[in-house]
Amino acid sequence: MAYKYDPKSRCADEFINHQEILDTLAYADEHKNDLELIHQILEKCKPNLHPDKDHCAVISHREASVLLACDDPEVNEEIFRLARQIKLAYYGNRIVLFAPLYLSNYCINGCKYCPYHAINKTIPRRKLTQDEIRDEVIALQDMGHKRLAIEAGEDPVNNPIDYILDSIHTIYSVKHKRGAIRRVNVNIAATTVDEYRALKEAEIGTYILFQETYHKENYQELHPWGPKHDYNWHTEAMDRAFEGGIDDLGLGVLFGLDGYRYEFAGLLMHAEHLEAVNGVGPHTISVPRVKPADDIDPTAFDNSLTDDMFAKIIALIRIAVPYTGMIISTRESEAVRRRALELGISQISGASRTSVGGYTEEVRPTDTEQFDVSDQRTLDEVIAWLMECDHIPSFCTACYRAGRTGDRFMSFCKSGQIHNYCHPNALMTLSEFLCDYASPHTQELGWSLIERELKNIPDEGRRRLCAEHIEQIRTGQGNDFRF
Repeated sequence: MAYKYDPKSRCADEFINHQEILDTLAYADEHKNDLELIHQILEKCKPNLHPDKDHCAVISHREASVLLACDDPEVNEEIFRLARQIKLAYYGNRIVLFAPLYLSNYCINGCKYCPYHAINKTIPRRKLTQDEIRDEVIALQDMGHKRLAIEAGEDPVNNPIDYILDSIHTIYSVKHKRGAIRRVNVNIAATTVDEYRALKEAEIGTYILFQETYHKENYQELHPWGPKHDYNWHTEAMDRAFEGGIDDLGLGVLFGLDGYRYEFAGLLMHAEHLEAVNGVGPHTISVPRVKPADDIDPTAFDNSLTDDMFAKIIALIRIAVPYTGMIISTRESEAVRRRALELGISQISGASRTSVGGYTEEVRPTDTEQFDVSDQRTLDEVIAWLMECDHIPSFCTACYRAGRTGDRFMSFCKSGQIHNYCHPNALMTLSEFLCDYASPHTQELGWSLIERELKNIPDEGRRRLCAEHIEQIRTGQGNDFRF
């Protein structure tokens, strides 16, 4: 059956249309040296340097693919420069911190790139009890974390939706010293509208689901059996989640499984689809790359991309989807993450352990890891590093808790009002970390940064009130203030 490209369709074969991607790549090859066209495309992006004056005009997946194909050094420098400026215009110099929490590695799928696949006999299988989840949460709170992304393999017997819901309830219930997890994002397999509705009722933050690859034929080969083999069921999951009431959705592909240009076009088409159908684009976009893991050799996949091209993809996602939060994990090294932060990343994980039950162990266990962790610094070290790089570490969860999700978040993000909310919230949550968890060196860096950054809150009244709340936090008169 021949499908036609239609971003408003709810059929995956139409909104991620294979022929449209092939035509896009051919168009990009044809025009990659057309500097007049390329500069016209870049010019279209520039109103996004002033989000308060322009309601987030974006370039199309085809125009962005032309920029990706162009290898002119001056054009690439302009792309990087524009990405830096747009990131600052929308998200400032704030970087949100989170940690993954692996609940279970039982899985019935056959994904060839994941060590959790059902026939891997070398990896120990483990599922956390609710008591063990409490212990993991306490360990994470003792580091200073306020938001988690929970992960679990797909297994209706070992990891049913009731287990996930019970786990979310447990996480939110744990109050240890002055710590609390204030936002739980969920990264579990594609499911039904009713189960998405249950997740929404459990007060999750963002629902995250990586596409892995948008190339349908390759997708089916990489997922030879199990529920995940169904490409359309998986790819159409975000529409079901939205129907279930979840309006903060997180996209991502696993770069390295297929050609990066194909994945880049497909990812942007998915963002365009969500905007066209639901009026709300992706809340976040993640950019993981295939990494070594038990039973997995990343060199078996013939589509790896260089660090330079990886950086360019990050920059172009930021330009093409300026309103989205962008996430990079501890899969990547400190050096790669440092560069990515300048080009559009707004969220990073810190002190991550990708094994089931890893946070309660003194030494990082590797026997149940989903992937190798490249950046193994402590959360305190990551916080200090961010400040030394002139970023504001943030543990803010205010928007979700104030009901600013979906189109409500997008409206004030796209209009530039985000700085009157997120900037003071970042400084107040950083103050909590400095008081409760930071080393003396990190405290010294942090209080100096806060004094400097208070002046950058646009609204005078919020600036004054933020300073008052920070003083209350420092003197033990309260915490968890938010705008």
